Amino acid sequence: MKIRDNAVAIFVVIIIGFIIIPLPAPLLDMMFIINISLSIMVLLMTMYVKNALQFSIFPSMLLMTTILRLALNISSTRLILTQSGKAGQVIQTFGEFVLRGNVVVGFIVFIIIVIVNFMVITKGSERVSEVSARFKLDAMPGKQMAIDADLNSGIIDESMARQRREDIQREAEFYGAMDGATKFVKGDAIASIIITFINFLGGTVIGMVQGGSSFTEVLNIYSIATVGDGLVSQLPALMISTATGMIVTRAASDSSLSIDVTKQFLSRPIVIIIAGFTLICLCFIPGMPVVQILILAIGLLAAGFNLKKRNDIVAEAQKANVPEAAAAEQDETSYYKNIDNIYDLLQIDAIEMEFGYSLIPLVDENSGSSFIERLVTFRKQFALEMGMVIPAVRLRDNGMLNPNQYVIKIKGEEVSRGEILVDYYLALDPGNLTGEIDGIETIEPAYGIPSKWITKDKKEIAEIYGYTVIDPLSVVVTHLSETVRKHAYELLSRQDLNQLLDTIRKTGSTLVDDVVPNMISFSGLQKILCNLLKEGVPIRDMETILETISDHAANVHDPEVLTEYVRQALKRTITRKWSDGGQIRVITLDSEVERLIVNSISKNDQGTYLSLDPQTTQKIVSKLLDCITRVKEVINVPIILTSPVVRIYFSKMLEQFYPNAVVLSFNELNSDVQIQAVANVTIE
Repeated sequence: MKIRDNAVAIFVVIIIGFIIIPLPAPLLDMMFIINISLSIMVLLMTMYVKNALQFSIFPSMLLMTTILRLALNISSTRLILTQSGKAGQVIQTFGEFVLRGNVVVGFIVFIIIVIVNFMVITKGSERVSEVSARFKLDAMPGKQMAIDADLNSGIIDESMARQRREDIQREAEFYGAMDGATKFVKGDAIASIIITFINFLGGTVIGMVQGGSSFTEVLNIYSIATVGDGLVSQLPALMISTATGMIVTRAASDSSLSIDVTKQFLSRPIVIIIAGFTLICLCFIPGMPVVQILILAIGLLAAGFNLKKRNDIVAEAQKANVPEAAAAEQDETSYYKNIDNIYDLLQIDAIEMEFGYSLIPLVDENSGSSFIERLVTFRKQFALEMGMVIPAVRLRDNGMLNPNQYVIKIKGEEVSRGEILVDYYLALDPGNLTGEIDGIETIEPAYGIPSKWITKDKKEIAEIYGYTVIDPLSVVVTHLSETVRKHAYELLSRQDLNQLLDTIRKTGSTLVDDVVPNMISFSGLQKILCNLLKEGVPIRDMETILETISDHAANVHDPEVLTEYVRQALKRTITRKWSDGGQIRVITLDSEVERLIVNSISKNDQGTYLSLDPQTTQKIVSKLLDCITRVKEVINVPIILTSPVVRIYFSKMLEQFYPNAVVLSFNELNSDVQIQAVANVTIE
């Protein structure tokens, strides 16, 4: 078990122990310095984090720092009252530095600090927390509806929807925690005032009654200790109160506190470095315990620079792994005098994106863009989902494009384009809005959903109204991912097929050598896999695909027919992909329609084909489109269920008129799935 995973629990137990166990003055000095350092880092963290989830442990940190200050106050009070005001160098130095020989001035400064902390910062943070919590909780129903709309429209999958719901739930939990956490700071300020007067009055009584000292001597001794103790606790409290005001809009996390604390602090080495330099500055205050400060400051600086160096090495390694085209700085004419260089112009990238100049910062890593990371994530998800690794995406700038436009090319030819407003958000209309919002009308490029470009200040209200709000980078990534899914069958090359087969060979299976090329050629297998990808069927289960081909290749040589056998063997995959909760809603074909299709199947030397007359074809398609229109509220993606012999021909016929429809046969569905027919295509 890692120590750092339990560091916070151990630390809290030690803090509780300080309330009971008397601390020697040097150790108390070290704990005061640690308290100041921790407060500085918490304050800096609230300044450096970009969003709430990067410092979601704040409510718990607020409680821990409050307990630490109170425990140290109790320990210092014990020393002040039992050691005649001698409670360590930190308290003495702070008291002498502020008092400057005048007790009245020292108390006034201390009271001002307490009032500023209690009445200004803490009160303001508490109010902001209440207002933010109310606003976020009011927005929750709209956000939930937006997630459901995204899920139903296919923009996100079930896992992403679950993650978004968890984020919303964590936000609600966070603001509920913050509403009470701000009371800790208020109570700490009140307790500090009470403890200060107890120290002063108790010390005066003990010094005069038990110690036999004069009132002047007692006043001089205990005023320094009392004010110093109050300042040592109130300065960290002031920083924590300020941090509270900065973090009230943050969300909570679902990880354990120890892991979050260590990971989130270590992820920001600049915070540790600044905290170390700040401690060094404390050494210039006369009387401060230089040894303790330097020990902690050097430790923080060493840790910070070590972490920064390690992060820089990782960043350089990642940067080195990204292939970059090194442009040769030489005269173009002389370069192309070499005819071999001209052949380089003939190379075609499988996937290419071109951007107008305004969109370059959106995808440039040097500008802080996460576009490459998003592509890597998509490539991993697509491989797990479809069983195919998509090739690298070439990114180029194109001065001929509109500054806000981008183009997606497959094998050198444009297949899609879009337009992005970088400083705006895209608000998608899922169809169940509770209000309208002003914006620039547009159409979402990936799915063709009516949308609006809105400014950042309208994002929250748009989510409350039920809009699905996404950032510009997500629009581009989503459009690219859907384009790749649509054209995946064009991207599966012979080389990719060889790599897929080599992956199966690594498992020790002899299936590949038995089937390819003995029973089917590489080109035939590639044709079958492309047929599957074209209709969205995953090819990850290559062993089942090869086994099915092995069973039927001796008698069937047509790749189209072999594809149908493979689809039936992959019925578990097909059922999982298109069913929902053990149920699948479909549109069926009337027996008369299927009979017309079967009777129109013709055969020649190249294979079988459908020779249905144009009038009948148009009538069937029109009836189907009418059915799709009627049930579009029930089915997001139209699924047409046919008999096995009809499926392939009906799918090819429908491809020309409605390419987004899914055509399945009865043999491609598991027997345990419940089939619900919501419409039936008939011909009167």
